[in-house]
Amino acid sequence: MTDLFDDVVGQERAVGLLRTAARRPVHAYLLVGPAGTGKAAAARSFAAALLCPTSGDHGTDGPCDSCRRVLAGLHPDVVSVEREGASIGIGVAREVVRSAFLSPVEGARKVIVLHDFHLVRDTGPALLKTLEEPPPSTVFVVLAEFLPPEMVTIASRCVTVGFEPLGMAQVAQALMASGIGEGRAAALAESSGGRLERARLLAADPGFEARRQAWRSIPGRLDRTGATAVRLADELVALLDQSASPLSERQEAEVVALTERNARNAEVVGSGRGAKGRGRATKAALNAGVADLQERHRREQRRQRTDELRAGLAFLASAYRERLTSGGAARAVAAIACIDRTAKSLEFNPGELLALQALLARLSHID
Repeated sequence: MTDLFDDVVGQERAVGLLRTAARRPVHAYLLVGPAGTGKAAAARSFAAALLCPTSGDHGTDGPCDSCRRVLAGLHPDVVSVEREGASIGIGVAREVVRSAFLSPVEGARKVIVLHDFHLVRDTGPALLKTLEEPPPSTVFVVLAEFLPPEMVTIASRCVTVGFEPLGMAQVAQALMASGIGEGRAAALAESSGGRLERARLLAADPGFEARRQAWRSIPGRLDRTGATAVRLADELVALLDQSASPLSERQEAEVVALTERNARNAEVVGSGRGAKGRGRATKAALNAGVADLQERHRREQRRQRTDELRAGLAFLASAYRERLTSGGAARAVAAIACIDRTAKSLEFNPGELLALQALLARLSHID
């Protein structure tokens, strides 16, 4: 990577605004657009530029050490805040306020990235004052898929940067640029729902096609019995477990890289101190960034699993759509509506196994 925003595809206007803003930032920015449009990648890159000594302008040398740590999720002056449940609760809101008033660790500025802010709900008022007038050293970067009524006042206090939906052709083109064949790139783009990050993850997943076929086979395997619905739900949950392997492998590589980097830093930090201070400094260096990396990995695992389940439900719905012209249109429409309701309920009911058992039982009788 030679440019901080290399991972942001098809958002030239948004990237241009963020590049300019990094040179003379204000207190808060709102990145708004549908899921999968590159907001998270843009927020990481923008945070790196905000903390960079050159505002992200590295020429042809590639990112500096500060930027590399931000992009890897290891910089102490970037705080990433995500919801703990179906919405952003008051506990998370209070933690945001507390973090905003802590001094930066390394430099003169810190960046707080707030994810899924369209789910702020009743906690908006608790955050409004801090977002409106944070300490001079704090910059907020707020991510939202859309602007619900309770966010209108908050949005008015931020500089809004819009992100447009990516077309399937744009996602496929980005995959082909990384060496993936045209046909496979098109299939991955479609299966990812136009979300480039997920398309890249699926590209590294050898079991993806088998899982897709397993979901699509469900209509033909239902037999109106509860036992079969339970058994098939168990199979689908097992597939969800298997789908995490590519992400787990990437995360394990990140842990190894951080461990090696910390070991090198520990040698340097401990070498010039007395015996008493050497032990504390070495321990701190060995553990630097570990907790933050572990938390980021947990968030990624949760998000990956939800994405995989939603994709599976989309595959299942597509299998029923193929029946719309084969004489069973009414049953197919009812089945698709049932699948859609289950997909929407996942936001509030994360019980995968029970949700799938109930869905398959209903589909069994519809089919």
